[in-house]
Amino acid sequence: MTEQATGAHHPQPRPRSGGQSAPVEHVTGAQSLIRSLEEVGADTVFGIPGGAILPAYDPLMDSTRVRHVLVRHEQGAGHAATGYAQATGRVGVCMATSGPGATNLVTPIADAHMDSVPMVAITGQVASKAIGTDAFQEADIVGITMPITKHNFLVTKAEDIPRVIAQAFHIASTGRPGPVLVDIAKDALQAKTTFSWPPTMDLPGYRPVTKPHAKQIREAAKLITAARRPVLYVGGGVIKARATAELKVLAELTGAPVTTTLMGLGAFPDSHELHVGMPGMHGSVTAVTALQKADLIVALGARFDDRVTGKLDSFAPYAKIVHADIDPAEIGKNRAADVPIVGDAREVLADLIQAVQREHAEGNRGDYGAWWKDLNRWRETYPLGYDQPGDGSLSPQQVIERIGQLAPEGTVFAAGVGQHQMWAAHFIQYDKPATWLNSGGAGTMGYAVPAAMGAKAGAPDRAVWAIDGDGCFQMTNQELTTCALNNIPIKVAIINNGALGMVRQWQTLFYNQRYSNTVLHSGPGAEAGEKSAGTRVPDFVKLSEAMGCYAIRCEDPADLDKVIEEANSINDRPVVVDFIVHEDAMVWPMVAAGTSNDEIMAARDVRPDFGDNEDD
Repeated sequence: MTEQATGAHHPQPRPRSGGQSAPVEHVTGAQSLIRSLEEVGADTVFGIPGGAILPAYDPLMDSTRVRHVLVRHEQGAGHAATGYAQATGRVGVCMATSGPGATNLVTPIADAHMDSVPMVAITGQVASKAIGTDAFQEADIVGITMPITKHNFLVTKAEDIPRVIAQAFHIASTGRPGPVLVDIAKDALQAKTTFSWPPTMDLPGYRPVTKPHAKQIREAAKLITAARRPVLYVGGGVIKARATAELKVLAELTGAPVTTTLMGLGAFPDSHELHVGMPGMHGSVTAVTALQKADLIVALGARFDDRVTGKLDSFAPYAKIVHADIDPAEIGKNRAADVPIVGDAREVLADLIQAVQREHAEGNRGDYGAWWKDLNRWRETYPLGYDQPGDGSLSPQQVIERIGQLAPEGTVFAAGVGQHQMWAAHFIQYDKPATWLNSGGAGTMGYAVPAAMGAKAGAPDRAVWAIDGDGCFQMTNQELTTCALNNIPIKVAIINNGALGMVRQWQTLFYNQRYSNTVLHSGPGAEAGEKSAGTRVPDFVKLSEAMGCYAIRCEDPADLDKVIEEANSINDRPVVVDFIVHEDAMVWPMVAAGTSNDEIMAARDVRPDFGDNEDD
């Protein structure tokens, strides 16, 4: 989505195109691979060995610069690489063997592709002469992943390994970031070759445009100062471009309201008076309505995703569109742009600031007084909130809100997918970038635990909380064993409502409360509502303890703060808290799938009343 300035926090040595000679080492292809990883600055690899990749694991044992984390499932390796990349801004790396090892990486690769995460996945492949023969553990992983990678490589010659690794890291981290797959045949890893660094990169067709066109910037600045109801619509690309400081300057310079998408949370401080919330299917009433009533939308590193727009032909009917993105393919894909701007978000914002300042100097300044009067009225009338359960049980929203309020400063939060993800987006305050990690585009259940593991491995000095549902947790919780054995002390909050909560919410609203296969805690013959502690399957406390974690259960609201503070105080092993919450809590606001954003419901059976005076 936007230019990833790889190494802004941690410099990574970059290969040069052409240039000076370097000392030549005589090595195997496998040794060349590990040396290449060291030279591009990879310090952590998440993976599992197997036959085809095994030659690479022998020299990996001797590396003092690359730490390998042995995961329990390749999906865990992929999501950990994503969490590492999202928390640090560096390229995440995962490694797997051929066949099922490689295909187990498909989901996290697709996830990284949807969310523009810089990742390099290295897979072993059967020997080059056996490719195409249906050899043991052969899968065409290059063919399988072609639609879900930014680029991929099949390496059959040992001498190509340094160049391909250098190119893979360069492609993954520049332009619109994304996953790159490097599939290496076993005989290429075993063959003798030479190693020298830097290699000569050969990417003639890869030239990401980072500098925006000056004319388009001037047009955008004119529209901003002429608009009466502008909105800055900010996506995850602003975070990837390290452009959050520039965004704040532009917002304060113009006085325009800012809405940050699910992937953009933290790009602009939630606490800032100009922030009107998150847009979309479960966005705040103010953010959704602001976009609907706007006369100008300035989209920065965002892609007009269907979860933001609702029914596309009724989205923002009065708005002109300025769309800035590093990826020209995104501009005009879903909504035509009146002013298209191709460029890195940081450079776009820097140039926009200067252009708006020039407009101001010429006496052209936007008058948004009436607009803010409307926005503030909506904010006051339809704030985010929740009801406490009448039976005295735990409210999931309150659990997540208190975790956010009691967490140490700088805590990173990783969420699974579903109701708890939306509550974590709403009720935790994100004032800094790279503090909110989630699976936005793919919506991958099972993302949270391994992503939190990757984030903690990449940023060991920061507290990391995984906010997970009991459904998501049962997909990848085996990585808690990895955390326990590798001194990666994450904290996990299981928001346990005994059901696949978001699907159950839809069944409540649209399927006449017919809860088909969404109840998780009941076995065959059990009553749908049965949830006594004695029949809890699985018992998450026992399960977590068996994997080397400290585990607590919390059912009483009176114990909530004490339990969270206990979890925060333990930092020598992973901590899991099983929060037993009310099963009927729902995520509001909500725009039903396939409907217009004008149909937003603030709560069940509560449709906001905006009057007629804003429809001018």
